[in-house]
This record gives sequence, structure tokens and C-alpha cells, in this order.
Amino acid sequence: MSKELGLDENKIIEISKQKHEPKWMTEFRLKSYQAFRTISNPNFGPELKIDFDKINYYKKVTDKVESNWNNVACQVKDTFEKVGLIDAEKKYLNGVGAQYESEVVYHSMIKELEEKGVIFCSTDDALKNHPELFKKYFNHLVKYDENKYTALNGAVWSGGTFIYVPKGVTIDRPLQSYFRLNTKNMGQFERTLIIVDDDSHIHYMEGCTAVYHTSSSLHAAVVEIYVGKNASCRYTTIQNWANNIYNLVTKRAIVEENGTMEWIDGNIGSKTNMKYPSCILKGKNASGNCISVAVASKDQIQDAGAKMIHLAPNTTSNIISKSIAANGGISNYRGTVKIAKEAINSKSIIKCDTIILDNKSKSDTIPKNIVENSSSYLEHEATVSKLDEEKLFYLMSRGLDEEKAKELLIIGFIDEFRENLPMEYAVELNALLKNYF
Repeated sequence: MSKELGLDENKIIEISKQKHEPKWMTEFRLKSYQAFRTISNPNFGPELKIDFDKINYYKKVTDKVESNWNNVACQVKDTFEKVGLIDAEKKYLNGVGAQYESEVVYHSMIKELEEKGVIFCSTDDALKNHPELFKKYFNHLVKYDENKYTALNGAVWSGGTFIYVPKGVTIDRPLQSYFRLNTKNMGQFERTLIIVDDDSHIHYMEGCTAVYHTSSSLHAAVVEIYVGKNASCRYTTIQNWANNIYNLVTKRAIVEENGTMEWIDGNIGSKTNMKYPSCILKGKNASGNCISVAVASKDQIQDAGAKMIHLAPNTTSNIISKSIAANGGISNYRGTVKIAKEAINSKSIIKCDTIILDNKSKSDTIPKNIVENSSSYLEHEATVSKLDEEKLFYLMSRGLDEEKAKELLIIGFIDEFRENLPMEYAVELNALLKNYF
């Protein structure tokens, strides 16, 4: 077996050494590794058949994070140019981070945001350059030993995005990070940490792609978001992993009084996807929203949904889940809403819609809804259907062929998701779906 593959304590110590990390982080990694070894795979969802001895846990492609694309290695730059990141940065973004394999290779932010005190950097750089702020928030919302993959991330995390938005700052245009896996048997374990202070507002976007290989690769990220009083955060993801990737991600936000957290979550690729963006509504009048689309085709399992935990009075949550299953794919909604005893006068609405495009595909809705007081309201609606034959016939009678008619119906089905995307992303999503079926 290649020395690059597999994991042990010596390799973890070496990763930490290469990154010039403080002693406490090396110890945290080792503690996480011990938890990873003892915790079993989740007892719900798809069966995970991952050979951890055949994963490359760390690959460094550069010694320096560049702020000028001309200084980035040609192969890497070309990759991000092809996915449209460089062009998007020029047109409608306030800042960009790009990660290739295990490390961030490019990072930039407009000067005006720096002058306002915004911090936007790789998580590795945040550990070095903002140690007190980093330590205050790291591993407090998503604990390292929550599940097998948070523990693995704690042991080998590398790269990811760190954002701090000071009080009273509104970022008008999105910040974006893009994550790319290129190497066979590669694992990617970024750690993202976003702090939106009181009365501040941000839209953060991420894209994910990978080169297809016949052997499996693993993406196990952790995202922690802190939304202050009267603050808001929108987190948009378009995930288009190759279908040899296990995508096992833990995403969570905690929301203070009058704060708002929005997850806009697109799951197009991967072999097996388990992802349930979560909001802990801690403060009065806090709100959490999740609008998601999950698309599963041949040999793919999408096990996705959302979690909303209401802890304070007058909190609200909305979950809109759109699932599409085709060519024998499996696309499931799995979610949890809990309205605690103290969360009086709270409200949650869940709407799950699925289209199944053939007789080989499958979909299930697996909700867990708990209301612990009598003054709150919860509504859950779920539908499973095939494409509307009358609408299909109508479109074809107007001159469209069957393929184009189906495409239009599918795009219309996910319209609530698309309308929450910037125009360029909506166009990209349409192109992805067109090639998917």
C-alpha cells in the first residue's frame, strides 16, 4: 500500500507539523483521531462502505496562498477558470477562496471590506493570524466527537473558510469559496467557520466539483456558523461532486435574537450524500430557513434534509425540500424539527416534494417532528409523484420534443430553489440538470 494512503497518529502529527500548528491543535487532532477509531458509522441512512486505509488524507499542492491568479500553477488556475470561478470573481463577488485538494491555493477580498474589519481567509490562516478569535468559536457548535465523520474532520481538517463580519457591517455582494478534488483516492476535510456579529449581514457561497475515478473518495467537512442579534447569513451551496465521492458533511448554525439563517442547498452529485443543514434558534424571534434540491441518478443515493431546533419563544422555521430520482437513483428527505417547551408561540412549516422519473428509482420521506408546548404550530406536507403527463402532452403538442418538455417541467419543479440563486448560478444549475438525465 502507498505511504500516502491510510491514517495513524504519526501521520496526524506530521500534518500538524507541516502546518506549523500550536501544541493545542496537535493534541486536538490526536484526541479526535481516537474518537474516530471508536465511533461507529451512523445507525441510520445509507450503508457506508468506506475503506479508510485507501484514502489519501492530506495532499499539499503549494506552499503559499496566492492573491493573484497569475501566480497560481497553470493546471490549478485552468481548473478554476473552466468552472467559471475567475470570471465570477470579476463580475459579482466581493471575495473568493479556492481550495485544491487539501489546501487553499488562492484567496482575495476587496479592500473596502478589509477597511471595515471583515476577516475572510482560509481557516488555517485564521488559526495562525487570529488565534484568540479562532479558539473562541472553533469546535464549540459542532463537537469533534458528535459522529464518526466530525471526529475524522477534527483529526485531519485542512483548508476551508474563516469569515468574521464585525457589528453593523453589511456585505452587499457574496463571498465565495470553491473546493476541488482531483486526485484518485483523495479525501478532503475542510473546516468552515463563519461569525456574523450583531446587526451584520452576509451571503456566502460555495461550489464543489471533483474528477471522476473508479475508486471511492471521501469529502467530510464541518461548518459552524454563529449569527448574532438582528444579523443574517445566507449560505448557498451547489454541490456537483463526481459519483465516486462519499459526501458526509455536518453543517450547523446557532441564531441569536431576531437573527436569520438561510441554507440554500443544492445536491446534484456524489455517490452517497448525507447532509442535513441545521439551525439552533436560540434567541427570541430567531428564524431558520432551508431550501434544498437533491438529484439522484444511477448508482447515487441522496439522503438529505434539514434540522431546526427551536429553543426560544416566537421562533420560526421553514423547510422546502425538492427531490428528483431518475435512472434507479435514490433520493430521500430526512429531517428533524423540535420545538422545545420554552419555545412558546413558535411556528414551523415543512414541505417535501419528490418527482420520480422511472420505475427503478426510489424516494422516502423520513421526518422527525416534536412539539413540546401547546401554543406552537407545526405543519408538514409531503408529495411524491411522477411528471405530470397532461403537462408533458401539452408541451409536446406545442412543438417541443419529449426530452425538452421533461427538462422544462423539472426546472419548473425546482423553481423555488432556483429563484434564490444569483442569475449565473441559476443558469449553471439548469445546465447541470440538462446533462443529468
